[in-house]
Amino acid sequence: MARRTGRAALVLSGEHKAMLDELAGSRTAPTREVERARVLLAYADGQSPTQIQRALGTSRPTIYKCIDKALATGVATGLQDRYHRPHPPQITDDARAWVVDLACRKPKDLGYAAELWTLSALAAHVSANAHSAGFARLARAGKTTVWRILDAHELKPHRVRYYLERRDAQFERKMAEVLMVYRDVNLYRADAVHDARPASIYTVSVDEKPGVQALGVTAPDLPPVAGVHPGVGRDHEYIRHGTLSIIAALDLHSGEIIANVEPRHRSREFIALLERLHAHYPSEAVIRVVLDNHSAHISKETMAYLASRPGRFEYVHTPKHGSWLNLVESAFSKMARSFLRHIRVASLDELKLRILKGIDEMNAQPVRFQWKSFDFQMAET
Repeated sequence: MARRTGRAALVLSGEHKAMLDELAGSRTAPTREVERARVLLAYADGQSPTQIQRALGTSRPTIYKCIDKALATGVATGLQDRYHRPHPPQITDDARAWVVDLACRKPKDLGYAAELWTLSALAAHVSANAHSAGFARLARAGKTTVWRILDAHELKPHRVRYYLERRDAQFERKMAEVLMVYRDVNLYRADAVHDARPASIYTVSVDEKPGVQALGVTAPDLPPVAGVHPGVGRDHEYIRHGTLSIIAALDLHSGEIIANVEPRHRSREFIALLERLHAHYPSEAVIRVVLDNHSAHISKETMAYLASRPGRFEYVHTPKHGSWLNLVESAFSKMARSFLRHIRVASLDELKLRILKGIDEMNAQPVRFQWKSFDFQMAET
């Protein structure tokens, strides 16, 4: 029905009615939009502007403006502020592009000592060089103006986002080879591979976890006390006793971890692990080793040891910067989250004993880590 004000009736669709109901009851939407939603709901319900004014306490000009805008441009547009510019912009597109170009450069390339821009430094540079660049208006620009220009282009030159350059030209091939080994292990475990192989194959995942710190306390830990403090109390200071390296092999068939704990991880320590693997598995079997290209794995000493036992070990290398493909990293992660977490010891010897004990506990309930997905494609050559 028509209103006495001369304005047409506002008919709401089900979608618009639901949107206005939700907005009118919102506690997080802007107040002006909540107010406009209530005005439009009341007007669509047949109330006059006078009744709406008395019910909501909103001024009549505001009510008229809201209703007219909704009738002219639609409900969704009527909820928003109408943008208008009283005068042409003083900062031109060329001036904005100049600021963006500066933000995309490094300060050191412009004669400064800093590696990255701060908002203050960039604003100061813009102000100092605006006249010579032909953008006199920017000589009075402050941090807020510069920030608005950068924000419009989603630029944050003070932030660093790290990435890893792929430096292995054969990354896809090596990755596929490692994943095919994991698939073979899963099939063999599920009896999907018959015993026609000339020799049994045992696959182990090998790597080192260096730099395990032996930290000691300067004062005794305080145990939790019910109703007083729920956790362990510990002095902030600690004593450094040195570091150890865990050199481990994860049996992908059984989940058993075969590991040595050494002060260093050189070729001789790696060969010692190979000796343990050689003694652990049947003499006629092939030991397939998934590992990276660490110098200890491919050194002259290691190659000489492998040559003395031809056919015993078979290397499968992970690609460079592809340690996430090595399943022994999952075992190392479990160690870090369990017995290595917050560990405190009195000496390196105690740390070694605690690590070996923790590995024995993991072997008592072994977990067979396996690759879950094999959706990969070989790179075109």
